[in-house]
Amino acid sequence: MAATPIGISGSRTGAWPMQEALPPMTNSLPDEDLMLQVREGVGEMLGTLFDRYQVPLFNFYCRLTGDRIVSEDLVQDVFFRILKYRQTYRPGTPFRAWMYQIARNVRQDYHRKHPESLPYEPEMSPAVTSRDSVETAQQTALLQKALLMLPDDKREVLVMSRFQELKHEEIACLLECEVGTVKVRIHRALRELRSVFEKLTSVRPHGPQTLGEKGSLS
Repeated sequence: MAATPIGISGSRTGAWPMQEALPPMTNSLPDEDLMLQVREGVGEMLGTLFDRYQVPLFNFYCRLTGDRIVSEDLVQDVFFRILKYRQTYRPGTPFRAWMYQIARNVRQDYHRKHPESLPYEPEMSPAVTSRDSVETAQQTALLQKALLMLPDDKREVLVMSRFQELKHEEIACLLECEVGTVKVRIHRALRELRSVFEKLTSVRPHGPQTLGEKGSLS
């Protein structure tokens, strides 16, 4: 089930003047070019970036928090901050890495205000593509439960690398560490995730499952 589209409230997007929109063909421009237009005041281009990254960000937060309502609010906060701090974007900076840094800051701010941990409930699992298989749905739910049981830092690095498909270099930039360190952290997090998942599935009749390259079960 796909995530429900989330709008950006008018009180936020209307807080600054918008220049005349460019023709529809701008939608095919790279993220960085679109962000430069947002930086210059072309508000409609923020809508294009929102369309591109709403669902990835929603799934990013869902897998980290296990809460759909909170995830929707955090996604909106990310784009509000992109709008608010648009002048800090520097030409040549990869937009996705810049956006995910904002996303991490938004999440950290949220957890400072809400330090209590969220209990896992099956209905909290992020939307997934159904394969018309009850077994697949059960495995997906167990994987999400295992993911939420990991320490925060290990869960985050796995979500960024396996689910959001960020490159090691992008993650290294976000975490302010070496690429080699990122690879080690991913390896350790995967090993712990497998261990937790196997414990959750140990009472099931089938054999152990393995984790695919992007976090799926195979």
